[in-house]
Amino acid sequence: MTGGAVPAYGALTMRCLGYATVAAAVLLHAGVVSAQTVAAWSPSGYPNLQGLWTNSTTTPLERPDTVAGQQTYSEEEVAAIDAANAGRADREPAAGDPGSYNEYWWERGTALARTSLIVDPDDGRLPFRTAKGDRRAAWARGTDSWADRNLSERCLTRGAPKRPGGYNNNYMILQTDDYVVIHQEMINEARIIPIDGRPHVDDRIRLWMGDPRGRWEGDSLVVETLNFRDEIYQNGFNCCPGAGGALATTERFTRVDDDTIEHRYTVDDPESYTRAWTASIPMRRFAGPLFEYACHEGNYGMENLLCGARVQEQEIRR
Repeated sequence: MTGGAVPAYGALTMRCLGYATVAAAVLLHAGVVSAQTVAAWSPSGYPNLQGLWTNSTTTPLERPDTVAGQQTYSEEEVAAIDAANAGRADREPAAGDPGSYNEYWWERGTALARTSLIVDPDDGRLPFRTAKGDRRAAWARGTDSWADRNLSERCLTRGAPKRPGGYNNNYMILQTDDYVVIHQEMINEARIIPIDGRPHVDDRIRLWMGDPRGRWEGDSLVVETLNFRDEIYQNGFNCCPGAGGALATTERFTRVDDDTIEHRYTVDDPESYTRAWTASIPMRRFAGPLFEYACHEGNYGMENLLCGARVQEQEIRR
């Protein structure tokens, strides 16, 4: 370690001590929040975002080619999509199907009227990636060896902001006058967001979920996050396919009614995208509980993944 890195390490140590204090506060408040009896406003006069929320949805990040130019579905189309997805849970697996053994455990949610989560650009599609962004995105889609398996498979991180997936799309939000904590059920990650005006940490400190700083703007919590690790592109499921260390995100959490938060985030990474883009995802209140996500670094089926690949190779040679 160089001499110049020592102050950064000290700052990180103090930060960890502060986070331990916040974690204790989270445990004290968890029972209150899980009861889902929070008021619309905090004692300090800010919107109260506390509670259990889910952002499960079958609406894709990007607008499918089949509905190009169509920003919303009709009520009949939404009903048909939801009915088709509901029926999948009872469908028997087909003989020789290499996918999941059934559909029962998927937690896909329902469709939005919108045809994509992306609201800017207007076409509902990711903007063109740079050459570097394309290389990163391609890395996440294919691997050459066990050493290249992605961060989610290794139970390291799902990243932030987290976009909806097939399951564990649930969150617990707690807040004080100085912090907002967003606990993700997926991989048990907790985003501890200072809202007391402190500056970002030194640029040399790089984190899997970035370094967030929050503030209130009217009825919205605004969270700006910097200092992502460059290797976040190795997570094929993160918010921003192909993004890296230059990523900066701006999120807005706005209570639109008693049971809904609009979560809108803007992605800006000039190394990976030719322009910034924005997605909007509703978070709906749910009764809970949050479950333990029994996955941690070093706890994964890597041996089975490798064995399965060798079986496939043998079948190809026959």
